[in-house]
Amino acid sequence: MSPCFTCPRNCGTDRKKDLGFCRVPDDFQVSRAALHFWEEPCLSGETGSGTVFFSGCNLGCVFCQNHRISRGQTGKIITADRLFKIFFELKEQGANNINLVTPTHYLPKLLPVIQKAKDEGLALPFVYNCGGYEKVEALKRAEGLIDIYLPDFKYLSPSLAKRYSHAEDYPETAKAALAEMVRQQSACRFRENDMLQKGVIVRHMMLPGNLADSKAVITYLHETYGEQILLSIMNQFTPTEALVAYPEINRKVTEKEYDALIDYAISIGVEEAYIQEGETATDSFIPDFSNQGV
Repeated sequence: MSPCFTCPRNCGTDRKKDLGFCRVPDDFQVSRAALHFWEEPCLSGETGSGTVFFSGCNLGCVFCQNHRISRGQTGKIITADRLFKIFFELKEQGANNINLVTPTHYLPKLLPVIQKAKDEGLALPFVYNCGGYEKVEALKRAEGLIDIYLPDFKYLSPSLAKRYSHAEDYPETAKAALAEMVRQQSACRFRENDMLQKGVIVRHMMLPGNLADSKAVITYLHETYGEQILLSIMNQFTPTEALVAYPEINRKVTEKEYDALIDYAISIGVEEAYIQEGETATDSFIPDFSNQGV
């Protein structure tokens, strides 16, 4: 990580001395470690998902809901030993899993901590909750340590990826990363309480006015992986102040748009998927990043 070529940005920054694209040093910077009840039902269940929100991000999407932490503006620097203890504290609180949120840019330092936790008897599944912009070679090092992959698949259009995530190569990079995740997990396996033990859940959050690309994403995922993965089709796009410069998406997804996407998914043969109902595009669904549990 010094210089850092951990993610597809390959910025080569010496993170011991400076900040790279992810905007955080090579030490763990964590903004929240607490039970989270707003993940997919097979992750949150009744007792919550034990989420660890890492600061920084290798994508920097203009519409990021967690922008306070994704650009490294909040969070506490902690040691690997403290992170190890946090995992067990979440277990004691009743967590169904250990959910690592935006961990990509810490992966080389993170894997030994996960290994140590497993060696010390932590049997909860580890969830790799990411934006989908991953290096295949990095993911290969995680094989056997990550139990559940929870990537986004944001776009199939390179032009959309370039405009909103500054990553024109996102579609092809995400395709390769997802293929590796599915290779490692092959199929979803559940515990007796309907909690996911191993597998891949792919999230797609619909963008306003971009039904065509969302249809393309759902088609690709369904035709390529079928029932090997779980789909989570989301409507919770939340406008932020940053979107003044992007007026074409500076609004919520309409009910008509989202219903059209769900109807399309059904029409091409998607039989099981998580969908969102009611008012999900609201600040109340964004956690309080106040270093709780850190």
